[in-house]
Amino acid sequence: MRIRDPRQAITAYPHQFSGGMRQRAAIAIALACEPRLLIADEPTTALDVTVQAGILRLFDRLARETGVSMLFITHDLGVMSAIADRTYIFKDGTVVEHGATNEILNTPSHEYTRALIASRAQSLAAERTHRGEAR
Repeated sequence: MRIRDPRQAITAYPHQFSGGMRQRAAIAIALACEPRLLIADEPTTALDVTVQAGILRLFDRLARETGVSMLFITHDLGVMSAIADRTYIFKDGTVVEHGATNEILNTPSHEYTRALIASRAQSLAAERTHRGEAR
């Protein structure tokens, strides 16, 4: 799980771990019983971008090495595009679109999906403008 000095970590209190370390510990606990399906509900929320990327790489590696299937629940389209083979878009508790992630991101068929993707693009553009990267 890439926790430095696990012998020392086992005696530490949860408040002594970073958010990323706590998330890795939670993933280890979930995998301890060798499930065939791991349900991850917003597992990267409130983590900084670097830690988030590490957690996503960890999920990818675990899926490949253990063969566990994952149901990854997220509101973050960037996270979704990095981790998901297939995507289901929900609106008001109903699936409005599903399919291969690349297809949904590149050619969304439902207006709600198009609005989600457009809002993400606008958010990214605003962030770049705020940082002075684009005008």
